Amino acid sequence: MAKKAKLKDLKEIAKKHDIKLGRCPTKLDIAKKIPKDELEALVSK
Repeated sequence: MAKKAKLKDLKEIAKKHDIKLGRCPTKLDIAKKIPKDELEALVSK
């Protein structure tokens, strides 16, 4: 599912949930940290 989402959108969701991303986050790293329902909603757009 992370491949279908854009990095910018994933970062916005992480920021909304106050999730620390670290130095060089990849899309997969961010997708693992954000809530699953948010990720599914983003992909289904």
